[in-house]
Amino acid sequence: MSHIRHRIEKWFESFAGSVFKHRIKTIAIMGIIIGLMISRIPGIMIDTSTEGFFHEKDPELLAYNAFRDQFGRDEGILIALKPKAVFDLKFLELLKQIHDDVEATVPYIDDMTSLINARNTRGEGDRLIVEDLLENWPRDQEDLNALKRQAMSNPMYKNLLLSENGDYTTIVIRTQNHSSIGQKDDIMAGFDDDSNEASPDLGDSPTYLTDAENSEVVAAVKKIVTKYRSEDLGIEVAGSPVVTHFLKQSLMSDMRKFMVLALVGVAILLYLMFRRLSGVILPLLIVGLSLFSTIGIMSATGTAIKLPTQILPSFILAVGVGTSVHILAVFFQRLRQHNDKKEAIEYALGHSGLAVVMTNVTTAAGLMSFATADLAPVADLGIFAGIGVLLAFVYTIVLLPALIAILPFSTKKTEELSGNSKSMDRLLEAVSRFSTTHPRKILAVSAMVMVIAIVGMTNIRFSHHPLHWFPKDNEIRTATEAIDAALRGSITMEVVIDTGRENGLYDPDLLQRMDRAAAYLESFEYNDVFVGKVWSLNTIVKETNQALNEDRPEAYRIPDDRDLIAQELLLFENSGSDDLEDIVDTRFSKARFTMKLPFVDAINYRPLKALLNDYMAAQFGDVKYHITGMMSLLAKVINNSITSMAKSYTVALVVITILMVVLIGKVRIGLLSMIPNLMPILIIIGFIGFTPIPMDLFTMMVASIAIGLAVDDTIHFMHNFRRYYELSGDPQKAVFETLHTTGRAMLVTTVVLSLGFFIYGFATMQNIINFGRLTGITIILALLADYFVAPALMVLVNKPMKPVEITKG
Repeated sequence: MSHIRHRIEKWFESFAGSVFKHRIKTIAIMGIIIGLMISRIPGIMIDTSTEGFFHEKDPELLAYNAFRDQFGRDEGILIALKPKAVFDLKFLELLKQIHDDVEATVPYIDDMTSLINARNTRGEGDRLIVEDLLENWPRDQEDLNALKRQAMSNPMYKNLLLSENGDYTTIVIRTQNHSSIGQKDDIMAGFDDDSNEASPDLGDSPTYLTDAENSEVVAAVKKIVTKYRSEDLGIEVAGSPVVTHFLKQSLMSDMRKFMVLALVGVAILLYLMFRRLSGVILPLLIVGLSLFSTIGIMSATGTAIKLPTQILPSFILAVGVGTSVHILAVFFQRLRQHNDKKEAIEYALGHSGLAVVMTNVTTAAGLMSFATADLAPVADLGIFAGIGVLLAFVYTIVLLPALIAILPFSTKKTEELSGNSKSMDRLLEAVSRFSTTHPRKILAVSAMVMVIAIVGMTNIRFSHHPLHWFPKDNEIRTATEAIDAALRGSITMEVVIDTGRENGLYDPDLLQRMDRAAAYLESFEYNDVFVGKVWSLNTIVKETNQALNEDRPEAYRIPDDRDLIAQELLLFENSGSDDLEDIVDTRFSKARFTMKLPFVDAINYRPLKALLNDYMAAQFGDVKYHITGMMSLLAKVINNSITSMAKSYTVALVVITILMVVLIGKVRIGLLSMIPNLMPILIIIGFIGFTPIPMDLFTMMVASIAIGLAVDDTIHFMHNFRRYYELSGDPQKAVFETLHTTGRAMLVTTVVLSLGFFIYGFATMQNIINFGRLTGITIILALLADYFVAPALMVLVNKPMKPVEITKG
């Protein structure tokens, strides 16, 4: 194995010399390739929608798309207004003004409902009249009192247009299902003038309303809310489109913040380490080109930046810089000794080339374990973060020597962070002495910590609550919570009932079962989940039947006669109302069954979904049904998160273990080297169990990302330990030499990496803050494991031996 390693090191030396010789040609070729990738960046898209969490062929997403193709979007924007009195002439006039303003200025509206145009179904003799509630404007208090009685007694208005106590009224906005891009004459119709987002090239097929168009809608609504909100009129806005918009705003703001902080932090550390400008510019240039190339590849493949992938820029910056640092540290040291750039870069690449190959391959393998994830953005993160790491490696060994060849370097003596610092020497000597003289104590304490961590793991709480990612005082969070409390929900769950036959929905028994299901579900309440309102075709049938029977309260029911139901629905269709189009298909074979729910933790929807499945199976066994809607998607996200992370953990563990065995060259040492890699992961997961931090999509990613990073230092330690052990035959001396050489670089890269993740502590959203802090802590724990546990293991399993002679050539 030693001979193979030596030949690989010589190859890297030769490669560096070749690049140095052909530096202009190398820079030109690399410049063209990199330029082509970077040129695709302007086409990058941003997608913060819930649908963006799913792969295009995911059955759940396909079912949801089929639903909204048939019935339109289930997502709505809810504007809740709280005046001093709803049924007041001045307020109703103001409501009419707001209603008209929304209709005139908010783009992409498909349907809008308020008390102004709420459906009012009544009968006049044999005629059915479906009109707006305020078709006739009230003139005095008597008219207002009559209007209030009529509105408050209408079951359809309750918790939809009016709160139960009448304090709130709403404007419900439904946006267009499909994007308008490609349907306008304006060639710039797909772009928002105030946004840096590019909309996708849609070709001939229509797509759903884009993220940029959704933002236009929300921005227009917010403008109107700001215009009319006053001390006398409280206005709140909620709904999943609004949450999506706020998530995107936070994402874009945080990405810029992370990039600036990461650049500044890494630049400072690089300067402290090298004390020369070239030591700052070269690593940042290499990693910057890696980042831009990665984003260009994302754009070229049509992959949007989504919530999990927002960490990609600062992640690549923090992780990718380590490769350049290892090469430059040796290069500058050799340059001072021999004052020969060519010899110095050849030596640096020969000395560290194999180690950086090993570290980059294992890091990429850990990241690419996400590629099999059921959640699209998690798979994207793994694939493109892995690509970014590998690009940083390629650019370091190809482009860095060429740049060094054309740039001037001084050989002045500088006191580097990794130089002969006495305090650093004392620290590493103490670590080396303790870890090699007390190996059994170290392993015993480690085992105790692991047992405690396992106990903590039993307390893990899973979660997917996008609303709680925002601070408690965030406007969308407070507004949604207020609307959920006052109006019993702000998002929906849908059931599509398919009779499989034309006019199957005229069946009175089916409609009566739907009516009983609505009453049953409206009584559901479990923890913070409740069903605030249910409506479907049965609601329209009951309204129509009552209107055609002199508006008698007892006539608000489903008729027993199929022909009568068919006749009443025909009258409703002919009345001029198009409300049936949103509820049934043209063949009257399918109907949507809508439930209004609060926006809570998706994990808490499980009991409701289970109850609904059981109820539908028992009561609607003769028809097909499918549960869908925004809530169903949210619930599926957390299920997919758990299965994806379990799969990713397993893949990462197996792949990295195999790589460690292959790269180290000994099965036993390779397997033992996984202990200091796994310990930090298990400790941090156990720590989460002892804290209020939930195990959500982002905290689940900590382990797979951290193991790919933690293994880097372990590889450097094991690689150099084997070298010094073969040279000296003494495991204690090998540990001492390893920590006094590689130990310094391990400390520097750990500081850079942990800083790169601790930067996320400045994020707007709590999930990103948790992710950054936990990953940063895990990386520090990994360094401690490599400083103490790895040496202890090596001393116990490696006995003193005769030095190995390496034959060169």
